[in-house]
Order: sequence, then C-alpha cells, then structure tokens
Amino acid sequence: MTRRLMLTVALGACVASPAPAHHSEAAYDAETVVAFEGTVTRYGWRNPHVYIGVSVADGSGEPAEWLVETGATPIMVRSGWTPESLVPGDVVTVRAHRDKQPGRLRAILLSMTKADGTVLAQHDGTPEQPHVRASTLNGVWSGRSETIVSFNQALNATPLTPVGTAAREQYDFRRDNPVASCVGPPAPGIITAAFLYLSEIEIGAEIVTIRNEFFDVVRTVHMDARQHPEDGELSNQGHSIGWWEDGTLVVDTRLFAEHPSANGQSVPSSPEKHVVERYVLSEDGTGLVIDVLLEDPVYLAEPFEGRLEWQYAPGLRLYQYNCDPEISRVFTQP
Repeated sequence: MTRRLMLTVALGACVASPAPAHHSEAAYDAETVVAFEGTVTRYGWRNPHVYIGVSVADGSGEPAEWLVETGATPIMVRSGWTPESLVPGDVVTVRAHRDKQPGRLRAILLSMTKADGTVLAQHDGTPEQPHVRASTLNGVWSGRSETIVSFNQALNATPLTPVGTAAREQYDFRRDNPVASCVGPPAPGIITAAFLYLSEIEIGAEIVTIRNEFFDVVRTVHMDARQHPEDGELSNQGHSIGWWEDGTLVVDTRLFAEHPSANGQSVPSSPEKHVVERYVLSEDGTGLVIDVLLEDPVYLAEPFEGRLEWQYAPGLRLYQYNCDPEISRVFTQP
C-alpha cells in the first residue's frame, strides 16, 4: 500500500531543527518541512543513524521510496524507540526536513505517526535528570545543552588563518565528512558530543579514562608524570597526559592526526594542534565545569578559549555505538 505526498511548507526560525550534533544535518533544508503518508519498506537499526524506507506514490501514481534518517541507536533508545518500533508494512505519516539536493528523496526525521496514533520522534539532548550531587569526577555525565551551543557558536566564530579560511570554503559535506568512514571527532568536538551522547569518567591512580558513546571513543589520560613522546605516533584522539591542581583535573593533549573538520564546523586540524581541558565539579556538585584551550596555528589565527558544562547523570548508562561504514556512507553519497 502506498500513500501520496501530502504537503511541503516553508518555515521560519521558530521551527526546531534536528540536534546540532547530528552528523549530516548540513545536507538537509532546515527551513522546510515535507510531510507525507506512506508504508514502511525497511527499518535499519544501525549506526551512525537509524534509517527508515517509506514507500509513497509519486506524481504519476507509481511507488517511490523515501529514505528517512534519524539519530543513532543510543539517542533513539533514550527517545523511546526499540528495534521493534516499526516493521515493513506499517502505515506512517512522516514530517521531516528534506534533502537540499533537488529531486533527492531523502529526509531527516522530525516525527513519525503510526496508524494507531503512536508518535515516534527523536528527542534533542539527553533525558532531564534530577540534580544529584557527585562527590568525585567518577561516573556518567550528560551535556548541559545551552552551554554546549554557546561553546560551539564561539568556536565557529574563531578567526582563521588564510589556510583555515580556504579549507572551510572548500569543505564539501558529502565528499569530506569523516563520519562516512566512521571516524569520530577528537577534542574538543568529542566533549561537545555530550549534547546528545553520554560520557563516563573513571579515575585511576595512573590512568584516567574518559569514554563517550559517540563512535565508542575511549580517551586514555596518563597520570604518571610522563611527558608527550617526541616524534610520537599521531592518532585521532591524540596523546593525553594529566595532573591534578587543587581538585581540578587538567588534561593536556597533543599528537593529533589531521582531521577534516575538528576545529569547529568544516575547519580541519593539523598535527600542531594542542588542547588543554580543565575539569572541576560545579559549586553545587551536580555538574562538571570544563574549561578548554585550543591552539592550532595552521588553521586558527588565535587560540580559542571556551567553557561548557556536563551534568551528573547516575541514572543513565552508556550504549555501544558500533558504527557501520556501509550505513555511514548512505547519506553522504551523491
């Protein structure tokens, strides 16, 4: 059974767009909502995004399939979805932002209503948590969205070198997006991923481990007074050393590999990149205050300094991401 495309409406700034941490938001027209009724043809519960095929009738009455993108499985679970939320044959009404490329039947989901009235949607941010005091940095943390939004806005406004400006202008989402190869962001991007994804800190005597659901990133911070190795191997998350300053955890990271979009949106990073993070409990103990210093003289004309906050979330747990390269490439293909 197929249903006809119902309507497309232009929207003003009052309509909420998908969460800013979503890897492929840039491919969609956030100013327009397309709405249609159709039949589910497939439902892929995989990462970096869950996708849904929906069959509708085109202008000639022939069936055509829309491919509808949602968030990753950890986000969808916390939004009330399960692998059994949809099955082929379900009749659904979809509201979504469509692809910017004309004629491309792809969209990013706003909401989906089933025939029984069930409404499925992706929630921005993590579920609201009671304010629980933490005694240490150990535990699970979610991002305080307003601080992450302001942090990213400031980072994206950082003056660039001529090389950085040229790189931003030449960046092509479908060609250059590292997510298509299941490569996640290094710091500070992985810190701001807490907008949608949970982080966990484990404090040890010689090692501090910082995990994030996004791409199953695990950062190892060496606390044994070692220095960064000379001519050390470059890696996506770099090499981190740390120490304590009056209850503040200081994390110093160098030896980053090159990354096409790691110093703000569409701005690459170089092996000269240097990041210092300072983690300290908030005054009321319910959150973490994180101060960040970012330097990369190849692409940034001046150092960036910013602050964001995480909230203690002992009632939540991290889920595995298990990025699937085949799915990752679907929404970046021309």
